[in-house]
Amino acid sequence: MQTAYGHLTYCTNIHPGEKWEDHFAQLKKYIPQVKQQVAPGQPFGIGLRLANTASLELAKEENLNAFKAWLQQENCYVFTMNGFPYGGFHDVVVKDQVHAPDWTQADRVAYTIRLFRLLAALLPEGMEGGISTSPLSYKFWCNRCEEEKNSFTESATLNMLLVVEQLARIHRGGGPLMHLDVEPEPDGLLENTREYINWYTTSLLPAGICFIKDKLGVDEEEAADIIRRHVQLCYDVCHFALEYEEPEHVLKQLQANGLRVGKIQISAALKADLPTETDQRNTVINAFRQFNEPVYLHQVIGRKKDGSLIHYPDLPQALEDAANTAVAEWRSHFHVPIFIDRFEVLQSTREEIVKVLALQRQQPFTAHLEVETYTWDVLPAGLKEEMAVSVSRELNWVRSQL
Repeated sequence: MQTAYGHLTYCTNIHPGEKWEDHFAQLKKYIPQVKQQVAPGQPFGIGLRLANTASLELAKEENLNAFKAWLQQENCYVFTMNGFPYGGFHDVVVKDQVHAPDWTQADRVAYTIRLFRLLAALLPEGMEGGISTSPLSYKFWCNRCEEEKNSFTESATLNMLLVVEQLARIHRGGGPLMHLDVEPEPDGLLENTREYINWYTTSLLPAGICFIKDKLGVDEEEAADIIRRHVQLCYDVCHFALEYEEPEHVLKQLQANGLRVGKIQISAALKADLPTETDQRNTVINAFRQFNEPVYLHQVIGRKKDGSLIHYPDLPQALEDAANTAVAEWRSHFHVPIFIDRFEVLQSTREEIVKVLALQRQQPFTAHLEVETYTWDVLPAGLKEEMAVSVSRELNWVRSQL
């Protein structure tokens, strides 16, 4: 739905369905219910997530035309997509495979270009579109030596530029402006503001200027503008909160380097202070244990008493180190409903959402706002409501902040 501060929606990766027929059935069931509760009588935007299989099926003319007709019938539109998870995302073990295929693989390129062609066909006239994507790769797949990491980065960057070329050609040919929104996350090859800016300024721009100049016949300045226009940041609030980064500082660093935010993914992580007293500490640790489930990665970043950070690749590794009293706080990558800020002895990082939305109110820095709480299926029973009710509560909470 349109607000004074951008288009607000939720990501349909909360709904299962790796085949288009199955996912479309979920959209037809839940989108009208959510729309009725948050935007009756108004156009309602959709943050579409398509698995690779679903994207291939939706690319068929009859399926695309049927979807367009349904969107018109329901007074809905698509303005953003989530192109991070390529394959199965429900009822399978996802974990680190959420990054596969990574940006070194041709399948990732083909999938992303296909999504953009679908988005171009779905976008309302005059509206820009964005697709969020993986932060190049997973660090533990290319962490054996600096040379290997550099090779991964170079290969991934060159593949990403193939997508940029297509986006530039679409836009220069009179099509919509669309941007690829790179989404840093813990243990991604790009996981924080420093790594994202370093990659953008020392890898993407230098390689991209040469590539775009050659492919499109433009000068260096125009080539740099094309890259900045078509590669932007997906600001996942949960991910940056896990890295203990202050939103205002993140935005100032991006602005200082002339980099843009394509989308805010509005999400909250789990957090808690870890008491030094044994019984109290065990109570907190046991509360985290109820979120230790086998489907998704739940990276944990702890803050030590001296202010330094300790990274655990998943919640089980953090639980094994629970007796480490040098660690004073845990933050865990488990997307929890954003309308709740406390879960018994645990809290959420919702306050970071409040900060980000306050900055958006002061001076909007993106037109795309998307709530993302994909863990609905694996939430403890006490945190679950009926899905449409839960999604609607999240969207209405965000609107209240705006």
